[in-house]
Amino acid sequence: MATTPAPTAEQPMDDDARRLAELGYKQELRRKWSGFSNFAISFSIISILAGCFTTFGQAWNNGGPVAVSWGWPLISLFILIIGFCLAELVSAYPTAGGIYWWAARMGRPVHGWFTGWLNLIGLVAVTASVDYGCATFLNLTLSALFDGWAGTLRQAFILFVIILVLHGLINILGHRIIDVLQNVSVWWHVAGAAAVVAILVLVPNDHQSFQFVFTERFNNSGFGDGDTSGLTFWFYVLPLGFLLTQYTITGFDACAHVSEETRGASQAAARGLWQSIFYSAVGGWILLLAFLFAATDVEAVNAAGGFSGAIFESALTPFFFKTVIIISTIGQFFCGMSCVTSMSRMAYAFSRDRAVPGWRLWSRVDRNGTPVNAIIGATLAGLVLTLPALYQSPDGIPVAFYAVVSVAVIGLYLSFIIPIYLRLRMGDRFVPGPWTLGSRYKLLGWIAVVEIAVISIYFVLPIVPAGVPGNPDFTWSAVNYAPIAVGGVLLLVALWWYASARRWFTGPVRTVDLPAPRAAAAGDRADGDRADEPA
Repeated sequence: MATTPAPTAEQPMDDDARRLAELGYKQELRRKWSGFSNFAISFSIISILAGCFTTFGQAWNNGGPVAVSWGWPLISLFILIIGFCLAELVSAYPTAGGIYWWAARMGRPVHGWFTGWLNLIGLVAVTASVDYGCATFLNLTLSALFDGWAGTLRQAFILFVIILVLHGLINILGHRIIDVLQNVSVWWHVAGAAAVVAILVLVPNDHQSFQFVFTERFNNSGFGDGDTSGLTFWFYVLPLGFLLTQYTITGFDACAHVSEETRGASQAAARGLWQSIFYSAVGGWILLLAFLFAATDVEAVNAAGGFSGAIFESALTPFFFKTVIIISTIGQFFCGMSCVTSMSRMAYAFSRDRAVPGWRLWSRVDRNGTPVNAIIGATLAGLVLTLPALYQSPDGIPVAFYAVVSVAVIGLYLSFIIPIYLRLRMGDRFVPGPWTLGSRYKLLGWIAVVEIAVISIYFVLPIVPAGVPGNPDFTWSAVNYAPIAVGGVLLLVALWWYASARRWFTGPVRTVDLPAPRAAAAGDRADGDRADEPA
């Protein structure tokens, strides 16, 4: 890839383009996003109208109300700490490559290599899971509106494919308004969540007690024979219920992936990242508490495998039931649209640095500054990853869906842990941007590292007993294939690295011949190894 000379005095750069050039890249994507739009994409991807609705059953079955009422704020706090650590990094390095770029810059090319692949598979999985969840709710909506719509598993998958294609087309053809749609998504999520809470407070004739919401425990997982007081419950079942929070509040690295399209990115992307987590955590907790207070028919919810739709159907009139489902479905559609935007920017940036097979194809942008090929390729990868969702486990729990969710959580959070650890290793050699943690980075960074390590272990474990090898009821349709998917990709990536990539992948590839400032270059070393050499 040829480098481009820095603009002359007749072709002045603004501050954002200059900082990007210092980091090694010319301005190819259109920089027209406001700080609010940057916040909006992560807020939309987190989407309390998506994760809170689609993975509620995971918390209900694995812990019950306490996994929601207490688990949500506790895990949200840990995620906010992770967000603070990443916000400091995006302020220093506002590039579309984001997570993997930071790892390569602060460490060695091998760090960027593994971080990039983990982040990419995580983004593909989160897009697939969001769109499949949207298809599930659309399937429910259609079956509620039309008597002839059966709402089968195959119908849900067909809807998933249609939604995925629509999101690809919106991102390809809607380049002029994609940032506006992100802004609309924020207000839909705020107004929609408020409307759902109001409906669940005002419409039902009865509500659960505070004691039920904040002390009741369930164990519908099949592990521990339903016990809610033993070690199995507290150290295995209940942590599995935290997947609700960990999955919902993810994808906030989108603020980094669209930083090359954001004005004032060094400040705006950092603020957008941590604020999207904070406001989603507060709004999501209020929304989920409304779910629990309205869950008066516990047997109906249990019979539906903890599906949140059973709460609405049993507590509300048909009109308000349909209203809540439609609000959530539209919110999930916005969420999936934002996921494709973030995923495609990561695929484009990683390809720009020659890490993805066929990188010349995926790193192209059209005349509108849109990475069309990256959008198409990444959405097709999401479709392939979700194929196992065509098979339902015998007990009716959508294990394949939760497996895709686990892939998303593990891939994204493992990609976060590498640059956070490298930042800790650099210490005072790191040169921060205008948004910085100061001396607090040590405490917050180690908390983030430990938390990510713990959740990554839990979310590769079997979700139901039938998914445990050696169990009399073992069936492959109940297996959590997250460790197979993530482990398989890591194995292939590792083999590729040692067989070939270590000889040609040198980290970020400069496309602009403008050297970085001396201070920044000095801070970009770890153990004396250059990580930002041109290819």
